[in-house]
Amino acid sequence: MNRNQLTEIAETWFSNQGWKAFAFQKQTWTAFLQKKNGLLNAPTGSGKTYALWVPIVLDYLKQNPDYKIKHKKGLKAIWITPLRALSVEIEQAAQRFADDIESQLTVGIRTGDTPQKIRAAQKKSMPDLLITTPESLQLLLSSKNYDKTFKDLSAVVVDEWHELLGTKRGVQMELALSRLKTVSKDLRIWGISATIGNLEQAREVLLGPDSEAFQNSTLIRANLKKKITVKSIIPPKMEKFPWRGHLGLHLIDEVVPIIKNSRTTLLFTNTRSQCELWFQKLMEKYPEFAGEVAMHHGSINKETRLWVEQAIRNETLKAVVCTSSLDLGVDFAPVETIIQIGGPKGVARFLQRAGRSGHRPGEESFIHFLPTHAIELVEASALQKAVKKNAVEDRIPYLLSFDVLVQYLTTLAVSNGFFPKEIWPEVKSTFCFQGITEDEWLWVLNFVTNGSQSLQAYDEYKKIEIEENGLFKVNNRGIAMRHRLQIGTIVSDAVLSVKYLKGGYIGTIEEWFISKLAPGDVFTFAGRNLELVRIKSMQVLVRKSKKKTSKVPSWMGGRMAFSAQMSELLREEMYAASTYVDITSSAVRKSSELKALQPILERQQKESIIPNKDEFLVETFKTREGYHAIFYPFEGRFVHEALGSLLAYRISLLSPISFSIAFNDYGFELLSDQEIDMQQVLDNDLFSAEFLMDDLYKSLNATEMARRKFRDIAVIAGMVFTGYPNKLIKSKHLQSSSQLLFSVFRDYENDNLLYLQSFRETFEHQLEEGRLRMALERIQKQEIVWKNCQKPTPFSFPIITDRLREKLSSEKLEDRIKRMLKSLEN
Repeated sequence: MNRNQLTEIAETWFSNQGWKAFAFQKQTWTAFLQKKNGLLNAPTGSGKTYALWVPIVLDYLKQNPDYKIKHKKGLKAIWITPLRALSVEIEQAAQRFADDIESQLTVGIRTGDTPQKIRAAQKKSMPDLLITTPESLQLLLSSKNYDKTFKDLSAVVVDEWHELLGTKRGVQMELALSRLKTVSKDLRIWGISATIGNLEQAREVLLGPDSEAFQNSTLIRANLKKKITVKSIIPPKMEKFPWRGHLGLHLIDEVVPIIKNSRTTLLFTNTRSQCELWFQKLMEKYPEFAGEVAMHHGSINKETRLWVEQAIRNETLKAVVCTSSLDLGVDFAPVETIIQIGGPKGVARFLQRAGRSGHRPGEESFIHFLPTHAIELVEASALQKAVKKNAVEDRIPYLLSFDVLVQYLTTLAVSNGFFPKEIWPEVKSTFCFQGITEDEWLWVLNFVTNGSQSLQAYDEYKKIEIEENGLFKVNNRGIAMRHRLQIGTIVSDAVLSVKYLKGGYIGTIEEWFISKLAPGDVFTFAGRNLELVRIKSMQVLVRKSKKKTSKVPSWMGGRMAFSAQMSELLREEMYAASTYVDITSSAVRKSSELKALQPILERQQKESIIPNKDEFLVETFKTREGYHAIFYPFEGRFVHEALGSLLAYRISLLSPISFSIAFNDYGFELLSDQEIDMQQVLDNDLFSAEFLMDDLYKSLNATEMARRKFRDIAVIAGMVFTGYPNKLIKSKHLQSSSQLLFSVFRDYENDNLLYLQSFRETFEHQLEEGRLRMALERIQKQEIVWKNCQKPTPFSFPIITDRLREKLSSEKLEDRIKRMLKSLEN
């Protein structure tokens, strides 16, 4: 069959469904059949699955003309998905096309949720298309004779590549692909990405910068303009001093009509705690929603999650309160409306969530933005513009992640073993390790065989043996088993299973939260109030409670920070607001959000100023708590945390003074019991980017931060073992084991690559040193406007109240804030 006959099969199938293939789908089919690699950029809900699965099937038909009577067994394609929840959708779509054209091809899933029985069957006979995750692919590479499993592989498709890029899971994928390129001679690699700024670089990372695969590749963009309508839910009465305390719950009555008027609504929250709270309050206030509203987040048991996903498809649910667990391409046709609760912190995330509604080619997406405090309306206004411009973030790839390389080499040694001279050029061909030196490579090889120079006396770090013929191999069954249990780069705190006393699994919760509770305490989880009975062998045993008051769990990964793109949009909008308050200026187009903010903006202007693009605002005032100095870079909480520590350190060099630091996405506060000489701060150029690294190092106790980062690195590199499935090791034990290793390297081997990596990652990824430097350079060019205020201003109020939240219970906090508001209004 020639290419025209093949594409005719696909087009006939499309027209039988009542569809017409898009230009980007046809382009992808042609490129794949021409044996090209590539990256496909297309919006959510536009038919990306068929853009790549169709040519994989057509290519099989071309190679096997007698496909209707003879089925050639064996794995032909792998589809990588970052989220297990997506695999069922992909399986159904792929199997439908394969069956309809009588290809006899089979589709299977292999993830952490796949039962052992199915895995065993797959070992004997692999499906033609395997849908799996980056971690499960590594597990396949750790099995004996994996090369035979993959030898006839013709395609690897990495779905939602933007979600993996810029994470260690992305590095894991790069290394796996470098091996598959060698093992599978006729391999084509494709990525699919919806929302990403640096598309060219994304293709380079996926295929390897100077590789043959990259030379023979293409970037296909779908020219489909997705219409997205953004509406803000504006409070009927605007508070003049906004705070985040009620997490938007005071607008619950505004949300209910939206839910009632839509077939199905997804309410996205930014954290699992917020998800629990919103669900609880919705059910309390509107009991008639029982059975019609559900909740979905990553810590709830698998059965419940799958039930919720199916119920959305069947249209038996009116609404689901969820987190990013439903962010990515799960194809829910009935979803009509999205409500985003609180700022999404990034344009890409906002567009991704918006795309969950109207999830069909050509359909409009509706998203409502619900602010958790009034100033978030500025974010909403900024997002409106971003949606029009389609301005999305870049994802910054990781470089030289030695912990992932150590894990990967151990994976290869557990299966067939490896010869370093064969693996070295493959590793060097990846984007992450393009800069690795021969000395660093030899260090890594020495580390996996001898456990580095300071650990040579301990046998447990000598995992890989070098056989006579030079093969690097793991021969110890215990080491192999422990390694397979720990494959992956997502390191979370130890999680405990939550179960009823009489049996019945509810989900998982982090150990650090449960450790703060005593038996008899009541907490909200999975939409129920549960009383803690006891903790027994990593299980939290509970019973249902009728108590109305309860603690809401929080998870360590809780708070997200602004992306650089979002910070820039917010600053632009803030500068626009400064001209907008000038009532005489009719030239400024007033968004409904900025109109609603008028009382706050006028109050801010009266008490202080709204900075324009050439100004950097500093406010000082005194309260009974002490002397406050508030700075407004509008750069996101992570940058503000670092900036606050840096400035506090530099001020303390001028005069001995101690501070407590608070920050949010808009600014940071230095609070002291003595007055800061602000003129001295301004005269001494303390916002200089000079000596940034040295000062950061001293101000932040960078060693302590690197020590915490090292725990993750030690787990990924397999230096500490996290435990067996039902017998996990407690977080504090993991922490102490990794701290011990950190101290050994600091004192005896401070050129250890994993030790140095912990500092590099702290500065590059946690403190975003590059962004911090750019923020300081920007402030240097601005005029610093210092306003000595009589009392807290509307801009400063959310920062102050956020600090109080850490100390007070929610009831006491509410009372305290009511008193503060009363005195401010007076």
